[in-house]
Amino acid sequence: MKPHCSFLTGAARAWGRGFALVLALLFWISPAQAKDYEVEQQRIEQFFTGAEISAAEGEHQVRTITNGEEVLGYAFQSINVVDIPAYSGKPINMQVLLDPKGVIVDAYVLEHHEPILLIGIPEEQLHAFTAKYQGIGVNQRVVVGRSRDEKAVTIDAVTGATVTVMVVNEIVMRAAHEVAVSLGLVEDNAGIAQKPATVREDYYEPATWSDLTGNGAIRRLHLTKGDIDQAFKGTEAEGIDEAAADEVQDTFIDLYATHLNPPTIGRALLGDSHYASLMEALKPGEHAIAVMGSGEYSFKGSGYVRGGIFDRVQLRQFGNVISFRDMDFQRLDDVYADGMPDFGEMAVFFVREHAAFDPGSPWTLELLVRRQTGPVSGMFTSFELPYQMPEQYIERPQPSAEELAAIEEANRPVWVNIWYQKSFQIGVILTALGLLTIILFLQDKLTQRPRFLHWLRRGYLVFTVVFIGWYALGQLSVVNVLTFTHALFQDFRWELFLSDPVIFIIWTFTAASILLWGRGVFCGWLCPFGALQELINEAARKLGIAQYELPFAVHERLWAIKYIVLLVLFGLSLESMMMAEKAAEIEPFKTAITLKFDRQWWFVAYAVFLLVINIFTRKVYCRYVCPLGAALAVTSKVRLFDWLKRRKECGDPCQLCAKECEIQAIHPDGRINHNECHYCLDCQMTYHNENKCPPLILKNKRAKRGKKAPADPTLIPVVQVVEP
Repeated sequence: MKPHCSFLTGAARAWGRGFALVLALLFWISPAQAKDYEVEQQRIEQFFTGAEISAAEGEHQVRTITNGEEVLGYAFQSINVVDIPAYSGKPINMQVLLDPKGVIVDAYVLEHHEPILLIGIPEEQLHAFTAKYQGIGVNQRVVVGRSRDEKAVTIDAVTGATVTVMVVNEIVMRAAHEVAVSLGLVEDNAGIAQKPATVREDYYEPATWSDLTGNGAIRRLHLTKGDIDQAFKGTEAEGIDEAAADEVQDTFIDLYATHLNPPTIGRALLGDSHYASLMEALKPGEHAIAVMGSGEYSFKGSGYVRGGIFDRVQLRQFGNVISFRDMDFQRLDDVYADGMPDFGEMAVFFVREHAAFDPGSPWTLELLVRRQTGPVSGMFTSFELPYQMPEQYIERPQPSAEELAAIEEANRPVWVNIWYQKSFQIGVILTALGLLTIILFLQDKLTQRPRFLHWLRRGYLVFTVVFIGWYALGQLSVVNVLTFTHALFQDFRWELFLSDPVIFIIWTFTAASILLWGRGVFCGWLCPFGALQELINEAARKLGIAQYELPFAVHERLWAIKYIVLLVLFGLSLESMMMAEKAAEIEPFKTAITLKFDRQWWFVAYAVFLLVINIFTRKVYCRYVCPLGAALAVTSKVRLFDWLKRRKECGDPCQLCAKECEIQAIHPDGRINHNECHYCLDCQMTYHNENKCPPLILKNKRAKRGKKAPADPTLIPVVQVVEP
């Protein structure tokens, strides 16, 4: 056996043993668990200054944030609620803060293992993304990017990390909603907002004040002076205008609110004629809200006289605040409901059409109470009067086809939505892969037309760099290999790999192509960085730049470097996937392709250095360093067919293909090393070229020399004819 053969055989055996060993060790890797982070306390104090925080309780390990007896909010880690793996294969753990209304106060990433964020995009962009969740209700629908649902809350993605932020979106909203439901902050109805309900104008039944308060048509908020004092405790207004001990239980305000549009309510309170005139004054889509109060505090105040805006009452629905101006106000002087108490002030407020008010959905009347803390300064606190229209007074429309489609979209798994959003990229790449499949199956025909195939290949390489790489971000990485291997022995989930359709499709095609043709199809046609190198080297050759190749004995020993790099990365991943992801920066893919050289100077210098070397020696990185190429070469052992044709003269005596192979994948003995071949098909063009392939030329010459001479012509005998 030749020295280089024994070297390769020994290396392959050592690699096989090492690979089997590290695979066995994967069984000892434990899944991610919740832990304490210093930043948790910092974020809570940022939004709830001086608050008390309880120990984690319940199934979701929720901590309650309080100020005395008042509950200010709740804090929890998302990993205790949902376990959704991100693209790294590990879940992103976040701290989410909720207020008692079920509104997100803060969402902050505590831990992640996303490679693009560890060694590519700054983490500040991820934190800026999660900051956009502040103020979003847990029952609202949040979509990253575009959506056909016009009422959805849309958030722009982080460029280059779309999959990661879509997973973050699902983690935040699912975890926040589940915790809010478990705490009773919201009802479990986090669906798509449908068309507003309509008031049933045909439904009427006589009702008294007791009937209307009994069925919830009229709602009440009763506040004592002690309630107000308690609300201002711990603020600058504490101690100002406090009630005396014997006045603590006195009424501060006794407030009632109702929706006047339903005939049963409106006619009972206003009388038939007054109700009819009020409804005639309302435009389509407008609503009348009656507010009645008694006590020492006026819900109207006097601010509206000066500024035209009521600064003590406002309405809130779907997180939207509806304020009232003087033109939205009408005095309510006469009421007719039997058993109605006396009120000091009554008013009708009009909700205009632009507010998109839904009478069938819950709304809240907010009462703002102000205490003067200085000559021109004051402090407000608000109290809520929740309202829900009784079902018998409204009619809910059936969802339209568009709404049903939006509901379907909302209920789809996150990876399915990603595939819908990337349908253009998916269509183009599937078409391109179909073309490549045709090229590979028809390679014998195409290699007989070398000029056409050369231009076809160059065009495909340009497409690989520009579209697959820079546009669709379809650059595969050894990190994908490590993630897949770990997933096999931990918690394998298809949605993890389906979350990036471009990567998934290219990986699937690469796996299939390895079975048929070996690793060379990906490395020679579909790797954006490899294609960029080849195009640059091609241009250098056209410009006449001298090329340098290592002696074959040195070249074949340098092959081992990439296998060693792969083993080191795999070993690091057993200890820490984060460490392995950082070490995977030996790949210049993220710098040159994913981030388009928009990184720190040392990353750019490394990638440029590899490209400069490539000007003089084609694909140095791919041949000697690339751990992804090494991983694909190991799997290419299962290749089923030999499509590349050779002659018995190849290697002895003919060395033409071995000398012309620009990555030295052909041994001097004429064998093609499929572990190193990039399937450029140059050797096959020579194989079919009758004017270039020496064995073929010699064969044709021999055929001509050995051709038999034509047979002697048949002589026609001459017969002399004698005339009589």
